Parts: sequence; structure tokens; C-alpha cells
Amino acid sequence: MDSLSHSTGDLPLCCPSSGQSCQFKDELLTLRNEVNDLRHQVQTDALTGLYNFRFFSNILPLEMERTRRAIQPLSLIILDIDHFKQFNDRWGHELGNQALIHVAQLIAVAIRKLDFACRFGGEEFAIVLPNTDLYQANNVAERLRFSIANSVLEVGNNLIYLTASLGVDEFKATDTDSPQGFIERVDAWLYQAKYAGRNLVKGPTILPVDTTTNVTADEKEALFGTFHD
Repeated sequence: MDSLSHSTGDLPLCCPSSGQSCQFKDELLTLRNEVNDLRHQVQTDALTGLYNFRFFSNILPLEMERTRRAIQPLSLIILDIDHFKQFNDRWGHELGNQALIHVAQLIAVAIRKLDFACRFGGEEFAIVLPNTDLYQANNVAERLRFSIANSVLEVGNNLIYLTASLGVDEFKATDTDSPQGFIERVDAWLYQAKYAGRNLVKGPTILPVDTTTNVTADEKEALFGTFHD
């Protein structure tokens, strides 16, 4: 007799080992799949496919606690699409949704498997980077900024370019911030990027990048090569 790995109460459910169909096993497997689907829906943003704000609110405190225990750096990026209200006013909310999906896809391919990309709300995204110091996080943020600014959203015969502003900061094991305090710290850098002209990354000790300067092939390769698996 083959016992299922899950049991009901104290009694394991058993099925014949002869290969016959087992109603209880089939029903349990179906329920398990449904639970997994519901769990995915609860923590995923329906539009972009990234994690949602609820997931972000849960994972950030956990990663901050892990940082305190393991003495490993943790970084956070908050990204905001520039002039998104004007974009919606001009192109409409449906194309606004297409723009959000476009940016989400660029974020998804730019980060590592151990990172957490979340839709923070509206046109804002948050990226939690475990085991990542400020220097590395700044490279990721610049990579994202460059990728968004140089990717085209094709709408019929129109080629639409987007830009984004990003705030970045690091949480160290010795820091005393609450999760909300850490978010506010990064959000303040984001607003500095907005006030400085947009299409910028801002954070501690980060020098402004001249976005009008031509990027050489070698620089582009180095930029996009960061954090390749």
C-alpha cells in the first residue's frame, strides 16, 4: 500500500499500489494545485505578473531580518515611470497598461532569480536585492534606467519611448530602520531623481549620470553584462 505524503487528521490516506486510479489521491492533488494557484494569485500583480504590494510588504521585513542575522547587505530600488499621467492623458489607459507591462518585462529580465521585483503601486515598482551592496545595486539601477530609455514601445505606427527615475539605497545589519523607514529613505532618493530632471538614478554617494552622453559598445556590454547568470 502506498501512503500519500499528506494525511487527513491522524489517519493517512492510502491507495492501491496496483496502478489503479485513487479518488482520494486525485482529489488531494487537485486541491493542492488549486491552493498553489490561489497562493500565486494572492501574491502576484494581475497586470504585470510581478509580485504585488502585499508580497512586497511581507518579504521586505523578512529580508531585513535576514540581513541583521547573516550580516549580509540588502538593497532596495524604487522605480517610477516618468510623466506617466501625461502618457495616460495622451495615449489612454489601455496603452498605459501596455507601458506598465513593457517596463515590468524589462525589470524581470534584468534581475537575478534571487531578487524580488514587485509592483509597488500605480507606475511605481520596487526591487528587493538580497546579498547586494549599494555599488552593485546602483549598477542594477543604471542598467534598468538605460534599458527602459533605449527600449521602444510600438503602438501601431508610433514608436514610444519611456524613461524612469530610480532611487536606491542599502540596508546594513547595523541599521535601525523599520521597513517603512527604509522605504521612505529610498523614496526620498527617487524624488531627488525626479527633481534633478528625471531619467536618473539617485542614492548615497552616487554621482549623477549624463544621459545625453553617447554610450560606447564596450560600455554598453559592461552595463548589460552586470549580474548575468
